[in-house]
Amino acid sequence: MTKIICSMLAIGVLGAGSFAGPWQYEPESVSAATLHARKVRYYVDPMHPAYKADKPGIAPDCGMQLEPVYEDGGPQAAAEGSTARDITSGTGAVTISAGQQQLIGVRVGTVELASGTEKLHLFGRVAPDETRIYRVDIGIDGFIRDISTVTTGSQVDKDQWLATFSASEARSPIQAYLVAADVLERARKAGDGPAQIELAAAGLQQSTERLLTLGMSRLQIDEIRRTRQVPPTIRITAPAAGFALARHVSAGQKFEKGDELYRIADLSRVWILADVFGSDAEYIRPGAIAQVSLPGRTTSFRATVSRAVLPQFDPVSQSVKVRLEADNPGYLLRPEMFVDVDLAITLPPTIAVPVDAVLDSGLKKTVFVERANGVFEPREIETGWRFGGRVEVVKGLAAGERIVASGTFLLDSETRMRHPIH
Repeated sequence: MTKIICSMLAIGVLGAGSFAGPWQYEPESVSAATLHARKVRYYVDPMHPAYKADKPGIAPDCGMQLEPVYEDGGPQAAAEGSTARDITSGTGAVTISAGQQQLIGVRVGTVELASGTEKLHLFGRVAPDETRIYRVDIGIDGFIRDISTVTTGSQVDKDQWLATFSASEARSPIQAYLVAADVLERARKAGDGPAQIELAAAGLQQSTERLLTLGMSRLQIDEIRRTRQVPPTIRITAPAAGFALARHVSAGQKFEKGDELYRIADLSRVWILADVFGSDAEYIRPGAIAQVSLPGRTTSFRATVSRAVLPQFDPVSQSVKVRLEADNPGYLLRPEMFVDVDLAITLPPTIAVPVDAVLDSGLKKTVFVERANGVFEPREIETGWRFGGRVEVVKGLAAGERIVASGTFLLDSETRMRHPIH
């Protein structure tokens, strides 16, 4: 079983670490002249450096050729002979031949100072736009007489009938409205001055506002003015097109002044509330564009980070809550749905390396810098942001240096074997 696992690991590392852009693998040149006058300390299994032997041969677990370890810490094929030994001496550096680099999947790349755009993946929740939510409440005590088939989740049109109620105290405001309408019409017919007409119009407007406060729709108010009749009941209609978020009525129900009977939301445009953790929030700017998608569906929506408010801190989750706004064609986005948010953020110019290039021990972060062809030296660095497959290096590297971009873990094992900590 050990031999099978070892073979699978060897195959895996051989195919790892293909990098685009500036990260290119360059094999080292090997000089046969450097193989002389070097004393072998022992031989090791290249896949299990803990295994040591006094003479060359085949590893018993993997069946691979044992590699010599020399007193100067170098491998069988040194890069530049005495030059490589001078570099590795006392620095913790290690010299790796081209063959070993291929075996353990070492790939080398050049560090560059560059800016770019990254995608920040967030999880969001759909919420109604608060500016498009309408409460249907009544400004008088009364009784529900009839109700429509509209229930929670039903789609409604503007001025669609929802329910009918009766209230004994509504008769007096309706009659006052009819009187105010008559006064205005007589003033206009009599040719009264602008001041008298304006006063009569103000009285009619005041009576109209009182009926609206009771819960009467403008359509019924216009009907009362046209027919000059006091209706026995008052009709409740939808104030806007949308969906019923709540319904609190039933036939024969008694309600009190201020009770909410329905809540309607226009969902043609919705909010997406997303949580951002850590320092990622500082890169989010109002107006930034994001793509919102539903899990398991191919449909996506374009959303924009709201310009109206700053991100809010959530003390429960210790995250920053960001609000995005999105058009909702077809009403596919419904309140309380969970969605995926890919937010494009622009990063300032900085040094960023592949995540696989950084060895994180928990106490420190290390990269391997190529000091010469095939000679790699560990160097401690400080990191900043991390997005996708890149991590920012804020201290420890300079543009133009070459580092190991993949195979870092196995290279670290090789270094520890050749430079043990006493």
